[in-house]
Amino acid sequence: MNDSVTVSPDEVDNSEWFAPDQATFGDRLAAAREQASMTQEVLAKRLGVRNKTIRAWEDDMSEPRANRLSMLAGLLNVSIMWLINGEGEGVDGPDEESAQFGEMSDILSEIRVLRADMHKKAEQMGRLEKRMRRMLETSTNG
Repeated sequence: MNDSVTVSPDEVDNSEWFAPDQATFGDRLAAAREQASMTQEVLAKRLGVRNKTIRAWEDDMSEPRANRLSMLAGLLNVSIMWLINGEGEGVDGPDEESAQFGEMSDILSEIRVLRADMHKKAEQMGRLEKRMRRMLETSTNG
């Protein structure tokens, strides 16, 4: 059974597009970077960080420290609060024509959550493997 609800473009409230329950920090960062017509590489260079750092921020795998957050807001012409929680001066949501792709956005959000969960599980597996190796070494040496 499909629980999705179809919303016409006329019913979409674009003012809430980047609200905390609609978008992540990474979503807002990517949108502001694109609005500023910057690539991840250009933004990384201007901030003095690696490209993979920008990717990690946009993929919600990590977050910038306060000093970088302030620089990001300035470079992208948005408020720090908008980057953090979607409130304040930021970029507008997509136009009505783009709103029809809301379901794809939901899928992408779900993929990001799954990717983050998989990353955490992989780290957990690594820690368990390390513990097991130590236990095996102890039992064979002791």
